[in-house]
Amino acid sequence: MLEPFINAKSCGKLKIAVSCSSNMNRSMEAHYFLKQRGFNVQSFGSGNYVKLPGPSIDKPNIYDFDSITYDEIYQDLKNKDSKLKCPQKFQSCEEHFSIIICMEERVYDQIVDFLQTNESSNSTGECVHIINFDIQDNHEEATIGALIVVQLCKKLEECEDLDNEIDEVLSDFELENQGRNLLHTICFY
Repeated sequence: MLEPFINAKSCGKLKIAVSCSSNMNRSMEAHYFLKQRGFNVQSFGSGNYVKLPGPSIDKPNIYDFDSITYDEIYQDLKNKDSKLKCPQKFQSCEEHFSIIICMEERVYDQIVDFLQTNESSNSTGECVHIINFDIQDNHEEATIGALIVVQLCKKLEECEDLDNEIDEVLSDFELENQGRNLLHTICFY
């Protein structure tokens, strides 16, 4: 199913955002796979903080978005546990995208809510398609999910008229990827 998309190359037609809660695992993996294939992509988190597993389930490592680099997070985690650029918060981004892909329903809800309630001086009336399909937050699922994101983005990029063809593409995609909680809505900048 994913074989044709492993080596897929983008024609650069769409501007894509991928988002999970913390911008650390699922969205970063999808970003990496899409960037390798030439897609115009950025990745974001939509939660209040970057949360990573800590010494126990009730003590996660928590970091603010936009103020700490990945290297600083890495060094902090390394100092805390030697076995072990900054995450971007979607709501802080002023760029506009053609498509925003979310990796869990809670993230989808946060982004849709933000786009529907945000009063920006940067309003243009451009539409953006927000798509969700659930990817479990672990390394194996992040990798599988990243390949699925590449597959979906390639199919969307092949559309002559994205706004009129997206429903058919998503219907086919949902049949091929059952159990991923596919959601889609349109918002405007």
